[in-house]
Amino acid sequence: MGYRGKVVEQAKARQLRAKGLTMDEIAVKLGVSKSSVSLWARDVPFQPRLLKTKARRRGPNPLQRRKQEEIECLRVQGVAWVGRLTEKEFLVAGAALYAGEGAKTQAQVGFSNSDPRLVAFFCAWLRKFFAVDESRLRVRLYLHRGLDLDGATAFWSEVTAIPTPQFTAPYRADPDPSIRRAKHPLGYATVVYCCSRTHRAVMGVVDALLTSNAIPG
Repeated sequence: MGYRGKVVEQAKARQLRAKGLTMDEIAVKLGVSKSSVSLWARDVPFQPRLLKTKARRRGPNPLQRRKQEEIECLRVQGVAWVGRLTEKEFLVAGAALYAGEGAKTQAQVGFSNSDPRLVAFFCAWLRKFFAVDESRLRVRLYLHRGLDLDGATAFWSEVTAIPTPQFTAPYRADPDPSIRRAKHPLGYATVVYCCSRTHRAVMGVVDALLTSNAIPG
């Protein structure tokens, strides 16, 4: 599918989520996987539809509605502002992302994040601009014990387009309830490509981005 695939389905998924449909309902309606829906609509403010019963459920208060409206308005503004990236803009955006989140010191390209959109963006960027041997790509998951490892593996495999046999042993953390109340239900993924030449090429682009003559005056 790729990072830019199924644009129409992505837009419809966001619209349906905003109307209060569940991830499962949207997946069935659009004929896509639930993990794809989760990836596309995870940032859409969600208010479950009112059940058709005698008991009335309270909807969002005026302040919450204004907040949701502002979030969606600014999201639409951001989409219009950014538009569709040119190839050069895509290269620069990926370099900036790697400068902040990527591995710097090892002889391998590595990127870790819990946001599937960023991981998908990175994978698309790496494949677009560098010669990648798909068989050498690896994924390692960080996931708290008690969470669904098989489900998380399937989810991140779809996000990265990397087959599950290329996933290495996951790190299963013991959650500490005294300091952490919220868990990432799907954990976070680290994508690794062991190739020193590719790492040098990536860091060359990053260095070019961060040199003084590349920054607007």
